[in-house]
Amino acid sequence: MNDATEELPENEPPVEQAGPEAIARALAAVLEEKEAEIVALKDQALRALAEMENTRRRAERELQDMSKYAVTGFARDLVNVLENLQRALDSIPADMKETQPAVANLAVGVEMTLKELLGIFNRQGIQRIDPMGQKFDHNFHQAVAQIDTPDAQAGTVVQVLQAGYVIHDRLLRPAMVGVAAGVAKQVDVGA
Repeated sequence: MNDATEELPENEPPVEQAGPEAIARALAAVLEEKEAEIVALKDQALRALAEMENTRRRAERELQDMSKYAVTGFARDLVNVLENLQRALDSIPADMKETQPAVANLAVGVEMTLKELLGIFNRQGIQRIDPMGQKFDHNFHQAVAQIDTPDAQAGTVVQVLQAGYVIHDRLLRPAMVGVAAGVAKQVDVGA
């Protein structure tokens, strides 16, 4: 048997015995089958290209995130150093700075170190969160106390116990805050 007769559907007679109409129908059927196969292959190729592009974009985004946030653990540790330097500077009495040159020099050195560390934080995208007076946001704040105060609206940060920090757009450490509690209204029950 030749190859042309093998392509024909089973119910069609071999090409040698078939008339022109049968041959045309058989060729049309083969053509339809091949066109459907081409459409399916084009669809598969487009899906593969789309998947490849998505994978490339995802890898690119992950690489950017990795380089952007690679210092997160180190930065989290340095936040404590920064705050200890600030506490050391704040604990030096002003009169001692004025009367004792050694204390004044120490204060200048600590201040310079603090400024350098703040500059490094700024270049690395690390920012301090100081939410005093802002609405409580559980994404950036950790409430450690509720404070009854008539001066502030319920849910407002009225005390910052420890500043928080973010690196670019990610939380490094939440700010530990005291939040204003709702004030109970007096109700007259005598009526």
